[in-house]
Amino acid sequence: MTTEELDQWAADFEDFQARFAPFFVRSEPREAAQRYLRGLLAAVGRKNCWQMAEAVGEQDPQRMQRLLYSAQWDEDAVRDELQRFVIERFGDEEGIGVVDETGFLKKGQKSVGVKRQYTGTAGKVENCQVGVFLTYFARGGRCFLDRRLYLPEEWCSDEKRCREAKVPAEVTFKTKPELAVEMLEHAWAQGVPMSWVTGDEVYGDAPYLRDAVAGAGKTYVLAVAANTPVWRERPAVEEPVAGGKGRPRTKPRLSADAPSSEKVAAVIASGPAKDWQRLTVSAGEKGPRTYDWTRVRVVESRDRLPGLESWLMAQRSITDPTDIAYYLSDAPTSTPLSTMAHVASARWSIETTIEEGKGETGLDEYEVRYWHSWHRHITLSMMAHAWLASIRQKAGKKTTGSGTGRVERPGGTAAVGDRAVPASSLPRTAAGLVSLATGQTTAGPPQPLSATGRALARNTYS
Repeated sequence: MTTEELDQWAADFEDFQARFAPFFVRSEPREAAQRYLRGLLAAVGRKNCWQMAEAVGEQDPQRMQRLLYSAQWDEDAVRDELQRFVIERFGDEEGIGVVDETGFLKKGQKSVGVKRQYTGTAGKVENCQVGVFLTYFARGGRCFLDRRLYLPEEWCSDEKRCREAKVPAEVTFKTKPELAVEMLEHAWAQGVPMSWVTGDEVYGDAPYLRDAVAGAGKTYVLAVAANTPVWRERPAVEEPVAGGKGRPRTKPRLSADAPSSEKVAAVIASGPAKDWQRLTVSAGEKGPRTYDWTRVRVVESRDRLPGLESWLMAQRSITDPTDIAYYLSDAPTSTPLSTMAHVASARWSIETTIEEGKGETGLDEYEVRYWHSWHRHITLSMMAHAWLASIRQKAGKKTTGSGTGRVERPGGTAAVGDRAVPASSLPRTAAGLVSLATGQTTAGPPQPLSATGRALARNTYS
């Protein structure tokens, strides 16, 4: 984006910031938040407080650091206002909620939640923090909705360590799927329109997450592990028995003659070859996304007992037939395979959104140690990302779209039919967020950080 384009969107940016002003009661944090957002949008090498302060003409990074550490403002209230903005700009009754996590590589042991754990960011076990995210994927665009820092069990059991990192006393250990449920339920309570939820195996392998989505009247298409147990037909169950000899049985159990459950991989492998269909599910940055798909009705397993009757769906690579992903979905029986495939394929959108956040709005470039400081920086980065998505929408540039074609509501009539969708009929995916110009966004020229300011900041916040 050129300096002229920045000037063109200056009024829109001011309006965007103004809607968040009531959540920063005092003028100093309010102005600091405005400058922080400008810093996140600036073309700087690393979007930490030092370099962002220099980019927006600050003498030192102290005001930005106070914003993250000690200023009085509620980052969750700001997050809620951001969700209201997303509803206004991108709200779509057929929107898709996508859940996933990402790692933030760190050194040392002081940053809240840090430990050696697996992260897809590095593709291996590394010393890192892990954030769980909920994003929104709709025809108007895609953006962040919510965030949670994953706090490992060993942290939760170390009161001293948590106190030093300013973890609130009420925070307890929660799995990543449990954090995802919290975010989804909060977004629904906020009125975010959403018909579908998707995510990878971490989330699909949690039956309570699938139940939460179904219980809220939404529809899930969630990846599951190849060894997930299901039944081809609903097995007979013996109900609890109150009387009789011995200790009464209080829980239902499978009947003695009930068939054993099967792994989803075995169910798909035994299906007829003719049931596979080649579908183009979206137009990605590297061209159309085309896979082979099939599905079959099954009964899900809940604590080794039959649960919902659902779709078991499989996605197979065209170039490597051994590369198969499996999904469970509670979509109605009338839902076309093409629709479910489109929703399942929306998983890519959260990876791209997180990449954009890291590459364009400094999502991973913070230097903080405290619980509230992490959530504050991430919230501000999400705000900057949402604004960029909104101006792209206003400018009429290539939108990221839902990639689902004309997805009908669950149980509705398919517009595209249960067949392959030609790539030309799908919305094109933008190659990335709007890039900002190297021009200065403030009235005065940038000032280098003074040595005194750098030393003071280092002593105070390191």
